[in-house]
Amino acid sequence: MSGSSLLSLRHYRDDLIAHSHEHPQLVFGLRGQLDFELDGRGARVDRQGLMVVPAGAHHTCGSAAGSHCLVLDVPGDTWLSRSLGEHTSASQRLVEHRGPLNLDNRQQQLVDWLAASPVDDPVIAQQGAVLLLASLCSVQVPVVEQKLLPYAAFDVHIDQHAAHPLQVADLARLAGLSSARLHARFMLEAAMTPMDYIRQRRLLQARKLLVETSLAIGEIASRVGYSSQSAFSAAMLKAFGRAPRDMRREPDDN
Repeated sequence: MSGSSLLSLRHYRDDLIAHSHEHPQLVFGLRGQLDFELDGRGARVDRQGLMVVPAGAHHTCGSAAGSHCLVLDVPGDTWLSRSLGEHTSASQRLVEHRGPLNLDNRQQQLVDWLAASPVDDPVIAQQGAVLLLASLCSVQVPVVEQKLLPYAAFDVHIDQHAAHPLQVADLARLAGLSSARLHARFMLEAAMTPMDYIRQRRLLQARKLLVETSLAIGEIASRVGYSSQSAFSAAMLKAFGRAPRDMRREPDDN
């Protein structure tokens, strides 16, 4: 998403808009009232109000009498951490909130100032979006109890597709998170990256195949996504301290 498309002024009418988008969106009320339905719940955005639409959330909106709003389309993944610095965590919580929030007078003044500025200018859009998000760090976002990541679903997916290229985005879709947010959650909960988790799960599957089957080592390497047997052997040695051949049970092993 380019800097010039970060901020936009929009006029909503009584024609209902029903869609979803892959990025979070913040809708700030300027004039009039905008009716929203998000996750089956109704809400209204007017002046000094903010509607947070998380990435992927289906929503419907329209305004019987017309509504003018400032809209911030938040780019995905790394933009927040690259742009917000120490405010990244608070901003991430904000864009993952679902529903309306209230602004104070100072925040509304900033919204009004940006709405009166040439938001099609890439520099103003970029710096304005950063300033606006930083100012919203003080907004009280309701705390929702956070469940652990769905590791069982991850394991099933990795085991089923171990022979094929696997991406962080695959696990992010299962968790309903952005790739960047999934990475942060993995570091917090498991002290490893999502790719480390995928690699570890593949190698555990390989160790099981080595111990419990008579499949050739090259075949096992292929089944867990390694095209090179030497790379597979090096990965097993690093993970378990033993080469694949050393893991094979001898006929008289107990």
